[in-house]
Amino acid sequence: MNFPENLKYSTDHEWLKVEGDEVYVGITAYAVDQLGDIVFLDIPSVGETLTSKEPFGTVEAVKTVSDLFLPVDGEVLEFNEALEADPGIINTDPYNEGWIVKIKPSHPADIDTLLDAESYKKMIGE
Repeated sequence: MNFPENLKYSTDHEWLKVEGDEVYVGITAYAVDQLGDIVFLDIPSVGETLTSKEPFGTVEAVKTVSDLFLPVDGEVLEFNEALEADPGIINTDPYNEGWIVKIKPSHPADIDTLLDAESYKKMIGE
């Protein structure tokens, strides 16, 4: 499984990619593997400011429905609209085209407290 070194990871299996003062959030390849084929996303939180560990939406897969958790406090700026037409993008490209939301973190330094790729791999037993 692939875990890019330039990302940060949460214990809830989300990844974060920092670009300036905005952060892309998605789910890891491990989460995708555990969920199975993703068929639907419900992201009602665009425009809301949420705290870390608070759900920002749900992902529905063939096997289950699972909450998506924001790894750091922040405002949800945008939902990846390409996923409305084809949520399976997450299955094929979870770290690039499969990003789920873009946020503006309330405390950018909190991102540094998340796991690096090596620590995340150890956590999942990879």
